[in-house]
Amino acid sequence: MATIKDIAEKAGVSPATVSRVLNYDSELSVGQETKQKIFEAAEALNYTKYKTKQKKEDQVFRLVQWYETEEELADLYYLAIRLGIENKADELNIRLVKESLDQISETKTDGTIALGKFDEKQIKRFAQLNQPILFVDYDGMGKGYDSLTVDFQQAVDLVIDQFIAEGHDKIGILSGIEYTKESKSEIDDPRFIAFRQRMNQLKLFNENYHLSADFSVEGGYQAMKNYLETQTDHPTAFFASSDALAIGAMRAIQEKGLKVPDDFSLIGFNDVSVAKYVFPALSTISVPTEWMGELALTTLQELSKETPPVPRKITLGTKLVLRESTKN
Repeated sequence: MATIKDIAEKAGVSPATVSRVLNYDSELSVGQETKQKIFEAAEALNYTKYKTKQKKEDQVFRLVQWYETEEELADLYYLAIRLGIENKADELNIRLVKESLDQISETKTDGTIALGKFDEKQIKRFAQLNQPILFVDYDGMGKGYDSLTVDFQQAVDLVIDQFIAEGHDKIGILSGIEYTKESKSEIDDPRFIAFRQRMNQLKLFNENYHLSADFSVEGGYQAMKNYLETQTDHPTAFFASSDALAIGAMRAIQEKGLKVPDDFSLIGFNDVSVAKYVFPALSTISVPTEWMGELALTTLQELSKETPPVPRKITLGTKLVLRESTKN
């Protein structure tokens, strides 16, 4: 694991600044550019696959993201996937054209990676490109597109099994709220759907233990703060749909004078680099985000060279990483 000093040297800032940024210190005033340098340095240093460049590929791919830079910094999940895509493109000497969906240029490309969540209108716009499209973190197979997704049910089962093994039967969830960019349609959190299904099977689901917030540290903080101030019947364990939500919830718990994991066991989702540096270090579901980005690029390479007879969906598994926010 990279140290705070390592990250500070790579980002060109002080270790104290790195520590406060990685812990989402709300009283720290630094610019977005500095935050981006620190988060990208932390991700890069915790990503150990460094490969030499291969022979030049005569290919150009388009990367269309639904998250802007500020949103990436609020929840590092998509930043980590993007870095995986960029690193693999650099390794393979593939030129990557990064664009937003509402500003797609006429640059000729061999295929497009669509990273994020998109609505029907946006998907029709992709179809007009008339080239191979790979959706990443969105299941587009039902609409005829190749997709790369995460197995949320397997991930949630790992979390629930761990909590039950710790002796918990009052288990809550802090799910995420997000919307498509144009139509502003709410997107169901697949982690909550999987959680509710499994907990209902176990006859343990309690709607009063369900919190929700936007996918950010501040969202997790406010949701947990409001919950602790208004409710007296609390679960003893919480699963958060992202590490950002978990980190915000942890801050609210600590401000209330309660402890993690003594009063609440807490497990996040994604295992972004920041999860290692908060206190206590966050137990979380590890999604291989950088590798997910790599796989997206090599899959699009295949699609650009040979059109498959039917669309396919590649589903990635996850693993549970236990740190200090749970009782072993």
